[in-house]
Amino acid sequence: MSKVIGVVRFPGTNCEFDTIDALQILGAETKILWHGDRDIANVDSVIIPGGFAHGDYLRCGAIARFSPVMDAVKSFAKDGGPVLGICNGFQVLTEAGLLPGALQKNVGMKFLCSMQTLEFVSTSNILGANALQGDSLRIPINHFEGNYVCEERVLKELEERNQIVFRYAENPNGSIADIAGISNLEGNVVGMMPHPERATSPLLGSTDGIALLNSLVGGSAAQSV
Repeated sequence: MSKVIGVVRFPGTNCEFDTIDALQILGAETKILWHGDRDIANVDSVIIPGGFAHGDYLRCGAIARFSPVMDAVKSFAKDGGPVLGICNGFQVLTEAGLLPGALQKNVGMKFLCSMQTLEFVSTSNILGANALQGDSLRIPINHFEGNYVCEERVLKELEERNQIVFRYAENPNGSIADIAGISNLEGNVVGMMPHPERATSPLLGSTDGIALLNSLVGGSAAQSV
């Protein structure tokens, strides 16, 4: 029986259908979760995709965190449910308190859209089933506020508790410690700035996103989109 992945849509979300297309080809059933929904029953995992939730007014994700669906997502995550935030979704997860730290404007104040090489630092999370520590991935970024920041105390905890999931090989945005993605302590909540749903075909320049999404879906890394 295929897993059902809920994909959250806020006003301004623009990557939900890219994400859904990739997941469906990998064999998952998908369900749009509207930001006003208070119930996300019958989903096995949740993805908060990229875009500009609520126009990214105030800080990115700062308004989205108050949407009714986020109360349900928080409860789902607290019970161990897998939650992945991609780009704007990562920002939403930090604003909602599901992940530590914050995302601010890129160093240089420029919007960045490019392929990046990532190192898989920790596989002890929902994206690591098809990976080994130290694996190199090519995943694109597409953001203006992807500069991850946190207090030194938090950074030390992330490192000691194996919560840094990805690091950039060549830091494009100024993120502290080259961080491209992190998890919560339990590993069931992951936020990442790069877009794995845009790295699922040779025509897109990389297939390295397949293993990440398949980890969530429960499939084999050998599948191809």
